[in-house]
Amino acid sequence: MGIQERKEREKERRREEILDAAQRVFVDKGLTTATVDDIAIAAELSKGTLYLYFESKEDIYIALMLRGLRLLYGVFNEIISREASVVAILLRMEEAYMEFFNSQRNYFRMLDSAYRPNVHREISEEMRKTYTAESQKNWEQIINVFNRGVRENKIRSDVNPIDMAIIMWSNSTSLMTRIDREGEVWQKERNINLTKTLESSFRLLTDAILTPEGRLEYAALIKGHSRTNP
Repeated sequence: MGIQERKEREKERRREEILDAAQRVFVDKGLTTATVDDIAIAAELSKGTLYLYFESKEDIYIALMLRGLRLLYGVFNEIISREASVVAILLRMEEAYMEFFNSQRNYFRMLDSAYRPNVHREISEEMRKTYTAESQKNWEQIINVFNRGVRENKIRSDVNPIDMAIIMWSNSTSLMTRIDREGEVWQKERNINLTKTLESSFRLLTDAILTPEGRLEYAALIKGHSRTNP
């Protein structure tokens, strides 16, 4: 390994350590309250050293969002590569997004705040472009699944893949945000399990876009899933 390569690896290692420390700070204090000084202290670095890696705390926050985006992209990509049926892909992606929400709650909260003005006001142009490109990759990944479903006669041809991706993503994310903030209250005061509501919304929306052939396959997958997961 050459000197330059070692320097690059060390720089990347330090960058990841800063992000690890920043994540702890943002979870504890939130974006508005957290400061660059807080992150520098958590990372055990000087403020000046931290600025060698990131231009602002907002850039750091966006870098953490990118971690979440790439993690979710990788999970979905594995499903797409593994499953032969596009209907099975849809079901597994629904389950994977719920699992991401449950196991990566901090990333979910960050991604949910992606379009809030205070997040984007201070970020650098380079970071803005990087986030936009990565976000577009995630959208295209989902839209490509819908397009494939249309080609294979599993998804209705009159369904606009972009519209459906936005509808399904927005619906699920909205319900997940409500679960995150109010789930216990809904359960305690109204005896409503919003997680079950989320599962039902996935089923209803997916069934609505499928062709008769696709619905039969989806119903069989759901039935088999219910037997193996009582």
